[in-house]
Amino acid sequence: VSGKRIREFALARKGKSTRSFKPFEEWTKKTVSLTAHLLFDGGIYPNIGCTYNNRSETLIKHVEGCMRAVYEFNPTWYTDQLTGVSRISYHNVALATYFKQKVRELLSDVHNLPINLKRECVRAFFDDEGCIDYRPEKNRRSIRGYQKDTKILQVVQSLLQDLNIESRIILPNEVVIVGKENLMRFEREINFSPGVCMNGNRSNSRWKKHIEKRELLKQAIKSFKS
Repeated sequence: VSGKRIREFALARKGKSTRSFKPFEEWTKKTVSLTAHLLFDGGIYPNIGCTYNNRSETLIKHVEGCMRAVYEFNPTWYTDQLTGVSRISYHNVALATYFKQKVRELLSDVHNLPINLKRECVRAFFDDEGCIDYRPEKNRRSIRGYQKDTKILQVVQSLLQDLNIESRIILPNEVVIVGKENLMRFEREINFSPGVCMNGNRSNSRWKKHIEKRELLKQAIKSFKS
């Protein structure tokens, strides 16, 4: 990114930004994961900055660590004591303008990226937007991901196909993976990140406790009749 382009980002609001960042041109595991998380459970506000919201401290710290490679300043932390959801905020308008563009680039470029970077994008999606529907008494074992933008669902479905994982889109807002072989491939190729849990505090929670998504996936796979 040229010096002129950086200055344009820095002047995206009245007055220059006093906190610069390091633009990147090559996609890496960290930059793909960071940009994807900002797209899914994050927020990019051109007149405010970048935020990321999650109940998982593991994911919050992961995003903070990835951001540090681009922006060295600490975020503002806020935790809602009622819901348990934490938010980190980076109040830098130029940074938000930059990542708004990088999100567009990622959605455009991701199909041509190496397979390991495709995995990072898909994992970020299911860490943020995914759950396990495991109800053996009803013969239900599926991975579900939610996103109101159907174009993003189509991107995720295409990336899953690149990993030989079959899925289907259920309108208005779901991508669904079913079948033992597909769940096993998901576990092997992507899986949920360690420490990312189902919310046991929800009124409709089957488990009534926080349980790791990857552990629930393992249980669902084991429950298939051989």
